[in-house]
Amino acid sequence: MGKYKNLIFYITTIAVFSALMYYFIIEGQTLEVKENIVANTSSGSTWDNFLESFKTNLHHPLALLLAQIVTIIMTARLFGWICMKIKQPTVIGEMIAGIVLGPSLVGMYFPEFSAFLFPKESLGNLQFLSQIGLILFMYIVGMELDLSVLRKKAHDAVVISHASIIIPFALGIGLSYFVYQEFAPDGIQFTSFALFIAISMSITAFPVLARIVQERNLQKTKLGTIVITCAAADDITAWCILAAVIAIVKAGSFASSIYVIIMAVAYVFLMIKIVRPFLKRVGDLQAGKNTISKPMVAIFFLTLILSAYATEVIGIHALFGAFMAGAIMPENTKFRTLFIDKVEDVALVLLLPLFFVFTGLRTQIGLLNDSHLWMTAGFIILTAVLGKFAGSALTARFVGINWKESLTIGALMNTRGLMELIVLNIGYDLGVLSPEIFAMLVIMALFTTFMTGPALDFINFIFKSKKNQDESIQDNDSKYRVLLSFDKPESGSTLLKLAHNFTHKMNGNKSITAMNIAPVDEMHAYDINEYEESQFQNVIETSQDLNLEVTTLFKASTDIESDLTSITNKGHYDLLLIMLGKSMYEGSLLGRLLGFTTKIINPEKLLNTVKGKGNIFNNSPFDDFTLQILDKTNIPVGILVEKDFKAADKVFVPIFNLSDFYLLEYAKRLINNNNSQIIILDAAGQIRNNIEVKELIRSIEQVAPNHITLYNEKKIEKDFLGSQDLMLISSKSWKNLIDTKSLWLSDIPSTLIISNP
Repeated sequence: MGKYKNLIFYITTIAVFSALMYYFIIEGQTLEVKENIVANTSSGSTWDNFLESFKTNLHHPLALLLAQIVTIIMTARLFGWICMKIKQPTVIGEMIAGIVLGPSLVGMYFPEFSAFLFPKESLGNLQFLSQIGLILFMYIVGMELDLSVLRKKAHDAVVISHASIIIPFALGIGLSYFVYQEFAPDGIQFTSFALFIAISMSITAFPVLARIVQERNLQKTKLGTIVITCAAADDITAWCILAAVIAIVKAGSFASSIYVIIMAVAYVFLMIKIVRPFLKRVGDLQAGKNTISKPMVAIFFLTLILSAYATEVIGIHALFGAFMAGAIMPENTKFRTLFIDKVEDVALVLLLPLFFVFTGLRTQIGLLNDSHLWMTAGFIILTAVLGKFAGSALTARFVGINWKESLTIGALMNTRGLMELIVLNIGYDLGVLSPEIFAMLVIMALFTTFMTGPALDFINFIFKSKKNQDESIQDNDSKYRVLLSFDKPESGSTLLKLAHNFTHKMNGNKSITAMNIAPVDEMHAYDINEYEESQFQNVIETSQDLNLEVTTLFKASTDIESDLTSITNKGHYDLLLIMLGKSMYEGSLLGRLLGFTTKIINPEKLLNTVKGKGNIFNNSPFDDFTLQILDKTNIPVGILVEKDFKAADKVFVPIFNLSDFYLLEYAKRLINNNNSQIIILDAAGQIRNNIEVKELIRSIEQVAPNHITLYNEKKIEKDFLGSQDLMLISSKSWKNLIDTKSLWLSDIPSTLIISNP
């Protein structure tokens, strides 16, 4: 009755108020006569009127801006993904995306589309929005600088950092002497032009460099510490020099810029001595909390905006103020992480690509239309590489660092990336750089950033010691080496217990390595050590409880699947252990049989997982990691389906066909090292007729009597599986259990799916 009552009320309300609105509209139209309103009687059909209105809406500034943002983000993500796959920083792809969408490609071959999507009158909105993205990005860069490291930096780092600025700066001044008359805009003084060319030669992209260091697992080495310290000091010094250069250019001469520089020094003093202590006290109020309150977020954003506004008004650009606001943030790592999480996605994913495309719209590579101009561009690139790469490398060698590490420092310091584009756009906006020289310098920024990865690989190849490699292989062959790869701390602890069961009594003849590979995009230079420590905390505690020596291996990666495969194959391991977490099969057929009642996943996903097509880890840092790893590794892989695994004291090994017999070797290891009780199910009735397998079982019984039992029954008791600690099963037989929807799946214990290469 209640349902019909509500329906009647709903219909009545709609009808009455609709009639009331209709009455007022009809009566209101009679008032138009008194106001002398002429009805719109535009010619053309209704469809033509609609098309005209639709075209008007398409060119509305907001609609155009939204269309630009969608196009830019999609293109930037596409090229960023391509660069990630070829082991290049994603910033390279985003820079290329900007050039592709500009007049150098789309504008040249699809001029009508370019004129529609990026009309000149719309570029102002795009520029201001991209500037907001840059301000947020420079805020993040400032926060990522670890000032405590700079305060404790080694003498070597100071010398290298300053040399990596002064040498290319001087070469840039010299370069300007040769290109000034031909490429400097009319009315621009040589000093202004030379200073901007020099600063463009001297810049290093600290964020890109820090990510490369993390990705190549150098952050905990002496080399990594030196190069991060050099880049951080380089970044601060370069931005201070840039602020002075901007002041000089705007004032017209050094003498005229003195007042601006004095105001800039006063601003820096105010930020360090007054604002920074205030922000520290505000940050201390958040100590121990996992969130930041909205009033505090407002305080820090207000500080950012006021700082950027102050430097813009002073005359040293808003980006310096944003950088400074980030650098004086409270040094509490957890606090900075929380704040960066609030800013980073919007700044880096949504707004920053707008800057790349805006730069691309200014870059007219087509202006370099003869060999002379390309030779000039090549000379600029040569000068940049010579100043930054060679200058840093030779200085590092002079202070006593070996040639390999010196060249590595040079290659990393030569990375320019986004920071270079920021400098170039400032110079372009100030009218110091002409379109031709701007295009050449953008190409230089792309080239020097792109060459970093190949240069590092080439340096490693040159200095690769075959002798050490052979000794390592010989040493590796004498041990049983287990590699366990985990995504969550508790998973690492569980896999370590399993590895211990396989190797407990091998003493010095074993080697266990626990590896955690994390997405590089989630890493920040200042919190990498804390993140690594938290990931391995459970593993270290478990190793201490087991009195087990374990080697830890941490790597920040842009391609987890490839890096895991490479490390596994090159490390001469005998077994790789990974975790098949509950999240993979929650809600699926297996999930329901195991008693999990979370969101459903297509059962086909589970079948594909076994076939090598689906994800092992769902909703984790291993989202893109799949069981294709089985096809790419050349060692056995053990995949643990974990159900409160503690120890492998009672182990069940079902043998369904002759191809499963390799499982007995793993059963033998468990007996020898863990005194495990093994129950073998001869499901196909093939063991008793196979002499080789019977001999293997007999040899096991001679060493460890009463540790192995052979079942010939095809059916087992319902409670039997639940009473076991672990089930060893081949990947082929596991697939068969899923395909046949076996009743076993409701009762299985923790299961180790072993796949031989």
